[in-house]
Amino acid sequence: MKLGLMISAVCIASIGMIGCASKVQQPDEYSGFLKDYSRLKEARSPSGAEVMRWIDPKLNVDQYSQVYIEPSQFYPAPQPTAKIPKSTLTGITGYYDQALKRELGKSLPLASAPGPGVIVVRPAITAVSSKTEGLKPYELIPVALVAAAVSTASGIRDQETTLATEAVFLDGQTQAVVAQVVRKGTGKPLENDSQVLETDDVKQVIDGWASDLHQSYLKLKK
Repeated sequence: MKLGLMISAVCIASIGMIGCASKVQQPDEYSGFLKDYSRLKEARSPSGAEVMRWIDPKLNVDQYSQVYIEPSQFYPAPQPTAKIPKSTLTGITGYYDQALKRELGKSLPLASAPGPGVIVVRPAITAVSSKTEGLKPYELIPVALVAAAVSTASGIRDQETTLATEAVFLDGQTQAVVAQVVRKGTGKPLENDSQVLETDDVKQVIDGWASDLHQSYLKLKK
């Protein structure tokens, strides 16, 4: 199989590959979505992205013939703001679900529920802390706006959209954790601090991950 690739690819997954934001999550940025972060190790996705990942060394991927994808969620649950409205938050998780099903469905048949022979993917979009000197995101929410200086002379600053994901893979019969990954990435920059973030601003990020996911599967299949 193919699962090692799925897992490796979801490492890519954790949304990202646009711009220069492809650094691994630090412990103070973990959301608490995963039950155990101590086993995570730095790794590279097939496309070279830095991720934090753990795969059970005893994992037998050949025992899985289907994949069940749980609906993605925000963790912790955010409150919509003027900059990031509810419609955007809903659109992001909805598009994330579509991408996962589209690409993982090319790897294994989609299951309608967990069970024997099923690998379960439980994804979340998680909070990211801003490390930008002198600037802070509007709120500590899963989709954080991080201000980045682009013109010190004029004082104009673009707004950079930063996303992070944590995902856990479970055995569909025993519910045992067989792998987990953590990753972050950057979407389209917004023109100014008054521009509202829309789902379209991060679709390229999710699509880039999804495409990389399928390519990872093809590579592992060989």
